[in-house]
Amino acid sequence: MKVLSIQSAVAYGHVGNSAAVFPLQRIGVEVLPVYTVNFSNHTGYGAWRGPLISPDDVRDVILGIEERGVLPQIDVVLSGYQGGEGIGDVILDAVARVKAANPAAIYACDPVMGNAKSGCFVAPAIPILLRDRVVPAADIITPNQFELGFLTGTEPSDLDSTLTSVDAARAMGPSTVLVTSVERPDRPEGTIEMLAVTDDGAWIVRTPRIPMKANGSGDVTAALFTAHFTRTGDAADALARTTSSVFDLLQLTHDAGERELQLVEAQEAYAHPRMQFEVTRVR
Repeated sequence: MKVLSIQSAVAYGHVGNSAAVFPLQRIGVEVLPVYTVNFSNHTGYGAWRGPLISPDDVRDVILGIEERGVLPQIDVVLSGYQGGEGIGDVILDAVARVKAANPAAIYACDPVMGNAKSGCFVAPAIPILLRDRVVPAADIITPNQFELGFLTGTEPSDLDSTLTSVDAARAMGPSTVLVTSVERPDRPEGTIEMLAVTDDGAWIVRTPRIPMKANGSGDVTAALFTAHFTRTGDAADALARTTSSVFDLLQLTHDAGERELQLVEAQEAYAHPRMQFEVTRVR
C-alpha cells in the first residue's frame, strides 16, 4: 500500500505527518509525506518557529511526485489539519489527480476543526471549506463527535443521534465515517468510545479514558484506521486494531509522564495490537 499524506510536520514531538508516518511504516505501508508546514513544535505550546509552506510550493512537491510516474501506484490520499483555504485547494487537486491515475484510490480526510472543550480552533473559513468542498470529495472521514455535529448541522449526543448525524455525513459523500471521542451521556464514567459506520453496518468500541491531552493522537488514529480498513475492507477489525494501538500509545505516554506522544516507544502496539477491546455491532 502507498499513502500520499499531505499534512503538517514538526521537528519536536508528533503531530500531523510527524505522528502519522511512522505508525503507517511500522505496519508495512509506504508513505509519501508532503508537508504543509515545517514547525519546530506544535502550536499548542503557544510559541513555535519555522515556515508555513505556501500552497504553490506544496503543489510543486506533488507535481514532482506526479512527474516520477508514481500517482497510479497511490492507494490513499490522507489529509489532516488544513491551515488555510489554499492548502484545501491543493489537496482537492491532488485527490483528483490521483483518482484520475488510479480510479481505485481513496481519499481519507480528518476534518480537523476543534473539540467539545475548546470549540473551533481553526481559521473561520476552514470549517466551511471542509463542510462544503472537502468532505463531499472524501471516501473516509474521521471527525470527532464535535466536528461531526458541525459538518452536519446536528447535535450528536446519544447513540441514536450520533448515528443519525453519521448518516447525514455519509449523505454528503463519504461512504465510511469513523467518529472519535464519542461521549454518550449514558456511558460508564471514565470511558470514551469510537464509532465506525460503513455501507455494511455500524460498530462501537469503548475504552477507559486516559486523563491527558494528547496532541497528535487523532492523526495516528486516522492514519491507522484508514490503512487497516483499506487493506481489509473490514471496519470492525480496523476499529479494533486502531483502538488497541492508540490506547496503548496513550497509556505508555501517560505512564511516562510525557506531554508528547511516545510514538517510537509504542511501536509494538501498531505492529502487534493486543486487540483487548470488544467491538460491538450497533446496526
